[in-house]
Amino acid sequence: MTSSTPLTVGFVGLGHMGGPMAANLVKAGHRVRGYDLVAESLEAAAAAGVEPAASAADAATGADVVVTMLPAGRHVLALYRDEGLLAAAAPGTLFVDCSTIDVADARAAHEAAVEAGHQALDAPVSGGVAGAEAGTLTFMAGGGEAEFARAEPLLAVMGGKTVHCGGPGAGQAAKICNNMILGISMIAVSEAFVLGESLGLSHQALFDVASTASGQCWSLTSNCPVPGPVPASPANRDYRPGFAAPLMAKDLGLAADALRASGIDSAFGIEAAKRYAEYAAGAGAAEDFSGIIRTIRQRDERNETAS
Repeated sequence: MTSSTPLTVGFVGLGHMGGPMAANLVKAGHRVRGYDLVAESLEAAAAAGVEPAASAADAATGADVVVTMLPAGRHVLALYRDEGLLAAAAPGTLFVDCSTIDVADARAAHEAAVEAGHQALDAPVSGGVAGAEAGTLTFMAGGGEAEFARAEPLLAVMGGKTVHCGGPGAGQAAKICNNMILGISMIAVSEAFVLGESLGLSHQALFDVASTASGQCWSLTSNCPVPGPVPASPANRDYRPGFAAPLMAKDLGLAADALRASGIDSAFGIEAAKRYAEYAAGAGAAEDFSGIIRTIRQRDERNETAS
């Protein structure tokens, strides 16, 4: 199978990420039959050339590959086990789950697919809505070599980089580890800017130094949490996402659960998960994850008032 071979793809989950991903498959010449519970998402996908299916099972019927992009592991497992997705597909169909879910759920979904006579790959993504629209996502894949080789041409249409991370669940493991780094680094960058403000340092001066010195990181140079230095960052749009804070809270929650289950002493990972859970449940519910700098300023202001 090459990227030029037209395939029939069943695509379940056509939201902010899945919709653009499915549209890119259509642009590449593939037939995409899609389904989403939200009528508006299905209509938007149809406008991009996706053929609307009557149900998730209907989308899987006759498909060479079935891609899912869903909110949580329970949704993936329910579709696979209880709602007929696996049963509707022809034997040997490749199931590619691009959701970000618990490693244990990813492995359970893989086992369910194999038991039903199919192939499976977990392939969560990084890159946000902008990456989904531009087709520049990074895919972190977990599964067998044969499954990865079969999926790679399709993933290459939707992304700029695809990494085979290992066996079933390895893609999810890579995703939560990556986003733990991202969440912790955003808090660190935000705290540094707030400290700089208190010391009379301008945002631009701190950025000019740190972006070319040892403090350089993606949270600083691509998603800077203060307006000005990086014009494309959400900070210049009143923190409209971007990568929404509730999604970061979800990913860090998965990382925290894995840390606890593994018995790893990771104070920073656990603290980052706690802070983002609080932020996402409040002011950050509709904001980019970089907006957490506001909560850091508020804590600083409360401390000054108390003193």
